[in-house]
Amino acid sequence: MAGKHVIIIGAGLGGLCAAIKLQEAGHSFTIVEKMDKVGGTWAQNTYPGVACDVPVALYQFSFAQSVNWSRAYPQGGEIQAYAEEITDRYQLRPNVKLDDEAVSAVWDEGAKKWTVTTARGARYEGDAVIGALGQLNRPNWPAIPGKEAFGGSITHSAEWDHSIEMAGKRVGIIGCAASAVQIIPELAETVEELVVFQRSPNWVIPRRDIAMSAEEGALLGTNPELAMKIGAMNRQIIYEQADEFFWQTFKWTPEGRAAYHRIAMNQLESQVPDPELREKLTPDYPIGCRRILISDDYFPALMKDNVTLETDGIETIDATGIQTVSGTHHDLDVIAFATGFETTGWRWSVDVQGRRGQYLNEVWKDYPEAYLGITVADFPNLFVLYGPNTNLGHNAITFMLERQVEYAVKALDGLGEVGKAAMVPTKAAQDRFNAQVQADLENTVWADPACNSWYKNAHGKITQNWSSHTRDYAAAVETVKLEDYELI
Repeated sequence: MAGKHVIIIGAGLGGLCAAIKLQEAGHSFTIVEKMDKVGGTWAQNTYPGVACDVPVALYQFSFAQSVNWSRAYPQGGEIQAYAEEITDRYQLRPNVKLDDEAVSAVWDEGAKKWTVTTARGARYEGDAVIGALGQLNRPNWPAIPGKEAFGGSITHSAEWDHSIEMAGKRVGIIGCAASAVQIIPELAETVEELVVFQRSPNWVIPRRDIAMSAEEGALLGTNPELAMKIGAMNRQIIYEQADEFFWQTFKWTPEGRAAYHRIAMNQLESQVPDPELREKLTPDYPIGCRRILISDDYFPALMKDNVTLETDGIETIDATGIQTVSGTHHDLDVIAFATGFETTGWRWSVDVQGRRGQYLNEVWKDYPEAYLGITVADFPNLFVLYGPNTNLGHNAITFMLERQVEYAVKALDGLGEVGKAAMVPTKAAQDRFNAQVQADLENTVWADPACNSWYKNAHGKITQNWSSHTRDYAAAVETVKLEDYELI
């Protein structure tokens, strides 16, 4: 059976996982990556304090364990180094094209091939495309008037400018979500004054991060299989706890969320003795509705004498700082935007054109859907990683990526076995899958009418999240059901 040649768009962890598993199965590949290094979001995000919210025992790939971790929760730089490590370990580098962004991918119905064109004009032809672009890679700059007039320095969590000297400066940080709770404790240690501009508070639970002990490090280096069964590296126990977190927190039953609500409130009450400040930091929506933040040092940072929490809305930015809607003016030397990413639009940076001239961005404009979150009707041999309704509010996205890659490889293997060139899910199969997912999502906290988050699109449809345990997703993608596909 001759292997397929696959063009992988993106050299983050998903793209690297795909390359490794394709190579093992006898398929060839080319990875096209817009950045000058592998690692995806972990190469892009280098802000102070950047780290993962998932324990490293679960976040690294099950088939590619590393000994190079310093803490239970991996630091961003260590994850990017891990991406470099597995790129070399599996000898992927000759097939990785860095610093050249894919701009289009076009399906040729006659030739049964994809052609991917890059910004530099390179063209790559393949039997299939794996889209590993991720979602969290386009910085969100809120439309605040006057930003261009500011006389100081401006940076963004997703494009951190390390040339800006923060020590001894008056700094304003806009945002208080996942990136901000990591940045704020770092800045609070060195700046003269830090003003945190909060639009709405978030639920925060303890991180309980610990340094990797010398014994655990030594065990990882000598017996990694045993190391993954004990202490902070016990992958199976951490996985089971993370999956159970779904039912406890995200199923739309107040009783099931009560324990995690109390955990969050206990931390807030113990770390913020000031009742007025505590009220400002207490969300008015159910826990789990938005991304739950994990931090041990965010609230203590807000208690420092040089830190101010500003909850008035921002009216404008001017030459010397930020003015709120109530008229308060904060004089600042630096403004840092921790306002996240463009996430709900599903607007890929690559123009993907399938059968009958259909463009994926148009198909996904209002209601992005995919069969199993992986394949898309009218786009033959296109496999999407981290696609619609495969995001998680619990557990590790790397688990989902492994299952999606396994599915794509099985599908390509199956094509060879039946002597077909391509496969595309039927619209009926795609509709059936998504109807079930949306029905299941109705029983989650994300469907609460009081819940507004990036998990929903402008029409109120939950387009991001998987609707159940990750083990249910693994079961759903275990077998490639050819009856759900048109074989070409």
